[in-house]
Amino acid sequence: MALTNIQKQVRMVFDLNKCLGCQTCTSACKTQWTDRNQGQQYMYWNNVETQPGRGYPKYYDMMGGGWDVKNPTYASGLTEPLSALRFNSPLPKVNESYGAPWEYNYDQVLKTSGGTPTKTQVVPSPDPSGANAYGMNWDEDVATGNYPNAYYFYLPRICNHCTTPACLAACPRKAIYKRQEDGIVLVDQNRCRGFRYCVKGCPYKKTYFNHLENKSQKCIFCYPRRTDSLEATDPQPQLAPTFQSNFCFTQCVGRIRFVGFSGNPAANVNKLIDTWRVALRLHPEWGTEPNLYYIPPLSPPGGGTSTEALGTQNRIPVDVLASMFGDDHLQTHAQRVARIEEIFATLASERAKVAAGGGSELIAILTAHSEADRLQLHLG
Repeated sequence: MALTNIQKQVRMVFDLNKCLGCQTCTSACKTQWTDRNQGQQYMYWNNVETQPGRGYPKYYDMMGGGWDVKNPTYASGLTEPLSALRFNSPLPKVNESYGAPWEYNYDQVLKTSGGTPTKTQVVPSPDPSGANAYGMNWDEDVATGNYPNAYYFYLPRICNHCTTPACLAACPRKAIYKRQEDGIVLVDQNRCRGFRYCVKGCPYKKTYFNHLENKSQKCIFCYPRRTDSLEATDPQPQLAPTFQSNFCFTQCVGRIRFVGFSGNPAANVNKLIDTWRVALRLHPEWGTEPNLYYIPPLSPPGGGTSTEALGTQNRIPVDVLASMFGDDHLQTHAQRVARIEEIFATLASERAKVAAGGGSELIAILTAHSEADRLQLHLG
């Protein structure tokens, strides 16, 4: 699977310390792309999970997929044999894994066009009840651990537009490809025949199956919004980055999302990843080299009981974060722990500089006063 023709690769950073869990990004993506066509109702190309939790689809991190990083040919570059691709993952079931879509009886409760409401309460239909009931964000705000040291954090997820995408390698129809101009991973709907090997191959389970159209579909990175003509013709060119970026990025209330192209040192996304080294990949051990990075969440210190003084350890155990985030598939768990502690030390040091009246490039980037500070696809 040689991908040497990629001219530029899009890169993203999500700052988990600023995510509100408000689902505005989810709503923006859903209303734009997957709430009109039949067969897409259960799809959330963008979702925000509460972690530690079961995720979406349920237990996706246990389903398999990705590359066998123990294969000695893997580290040699973008020439992995198909034998290194894991196909041991079961296909997620819509009702049990994603959650069957439901509607609310707004027409009975909210009589915006006049008339008398026939119901007093908004209820879902069909009712997602029972032991196997599940849906996107089903575990919202469900904490792990015991009081007073219970904890959780939000994890927004979209397609990682990986450098070595397992979905692309798994497709026997060659229907999945990376765009040369930006590295975005897309599914050619004319070539797709719905074999679903891409769903099995993607360890993040960010490729979905439309059972009515018999095709696989996924995040398209809002590429129709990105045209080179915008910068040249827009009367306010300083706003061009806004018009050219993804809906989930522009609508983010917490301003947690950064985007740019790799290899450009002027882009803040690369300063966060390469210069300040405060962003890590989610499950890099799966071997797909995801291009979405996360700044791991800080947390208040924990304590023994509600009456004891707070301790020195973060309430979110570093071991938990290290089981999720790392630089690459070669790192050991201990090395991941060390990297996360290094990131926390860097953030603390730079925040202390600002608190003392000084300046910090890192904190200035993370503060992101304008969208042009975060959304930099116009650079490079």
